[in-house]
Amino acid sequence: MKIPFPPLLQDWLGVILPAAQVLLILLLTRLLQLLLKRLIGRAAARYDLPPELAMGVRRVLNTVLLMAATLLILERLGVSGTVLWTAFTGFATVGAVAFFAAWSVLSNIFCTFLIFIVRPFRLYETVELLENGEKPGIKGKVIDVNLLYTTLQEESAGDGAPATSVQVPNNWFFQRGIRRWRDAQRIAGS
Repeated sequence: MKIPFPPLLQDWLGVILPAAQVLLILLLTRLLQLLLKRLIGRAAARYDLPPELAMGVRRVLNTVLLMAATLLILERLGVSGTVLWTAFTGFATVGAVAFFAAWSVLSNIFCTFLIFIVRPFRLYETVELLENGEKPGIKGKVIDVNLLYTTLQEESAGDGAPATSVQVPNNWFFQRGIRRWRDAQRIAGS
């Protein structure tokens, strides 16, 4: 048995139904994001993972969720999956060529993941990149690690000059020797 709708509602049913579906997709996406944030936070705390790694995993999963939600919304609005797939493969091909041309950037991104996994140093530790053997190099306290660079805050010269910071490409940490000074209080607390 079909329930008749008022004529005014029947005219707007083609708009209301897709809008409700889009809102439902957005709501479910947000709920999944919150659930993943909580699960990743618990896993990071339980297994003592670095906060940078947990944040990176959360960002990647949020991006995947948002892309899936966007595809579902576009499908609800009548955009063809074939058209989307064709556009995606075309952009992916161009992107692959561009990434191949930017190999040093990819090297730094890969080395970032190695820094998070291997942990040759930690945030707020003092490290020195040796040029070769015992020759001194860049030295400073690690204050940030992002996808391309690690930021080191150099010690001030003591003549009133402010401390400076240096951004070092992440792949340098795997091409050169590292001298590492650990904070004695941090070691005692861990």
